[in-house]
Amino acid sequence: MIVTVALVIPPPEVLDLFAVPEAPEPLPGGRGASFRAGDLVLSPGREGEVAQWLYPMLARLSVRLDEAPGRRRRDLRVALPVPARDGSWVVDGWGATRWEPGATTCEDLEVTLAAGRLLHAQLDAVVRSRPPGLDRREDRWARAERLVFGPTADLLWALDGTASDVVALLEDVDLGREQLVHADLAGNVLIDGGGAPLVIDVAPAWRAPRWAEAVCVLDSVLWWDADRTALAPWRHGADRQAMLRAILFRALADGPGHDEPYLGVLDLLG
Repeated sequence: MIVTVALVIPPPEVLDLFAVPEAPEPLPGGRGASFRAGDLVLSPGREGEVAQWLYPMLARLSVRLDEAPGRRRRDLRVALPVPARDGSWVVDGWGATRWEPGATTCEDLEVTLAAGRLLHAQLDAVVRSRPPGLDRREDRWARAERLVFGPTADLLWALDGTASDVVALLEDVDLGREQLVHADLAGNVLIDGGGAPLVIDVAPAWRAPRWAEAVCVLDSVLWWDADRTALAPWRHGADRQAMLRAILFRALADGPGHDEPYLGVLDLLG
């Protein structure tokens, strides 16, 4: 989802530890909170505990993909996380990745989904068990995710009467094997200067890839002008159940007063 937030400039100590100029430039897109500083992109809201295992893994994956023998120009890439001068991956909630000149946001849903599938295959190969720290996350997205996959009574209580029609449609259906997935793909796949898909801002979750794809389709239809016909394959069976949980996930994370667009998708599912 695209959310506009109050602009918070990286403080001097963050710029110092990442060894970048003291005149960061705000970047468009996403939540509108990231800055370019020198050859880095600085983004706020990063969790140190998660970053301690996520960023080194992504850094290794990024280098491996870029240097793979026989690599083609348009093969998958992953944004390279960069540590601060003291070796830490997060400074006062700010993390850094390498700036990619010429990269633009991918607004083609099929390309985004294909990049997500390639990414998930790579993540499945290198992360074989649930990483530490995921269960201790307390941000609104983590809480919403746990509720959507938890007991129905807890979910109904959290929704406080709204979206009960959606909850009534939930069934105990196997969505597929769980693994590390990117739970916020829409808007976080770029096309680099050479035409390769470049995945940024990995939002980690330990869920079935089908659910992560459902969130991507939902966000793309609502916020990235994807055609509503993209919802057609999600009307039946396990795909429908994944989409219902995607709807509830976003409705819960955004909270009362902001959930109407998501709940309106139910009418499109039939």
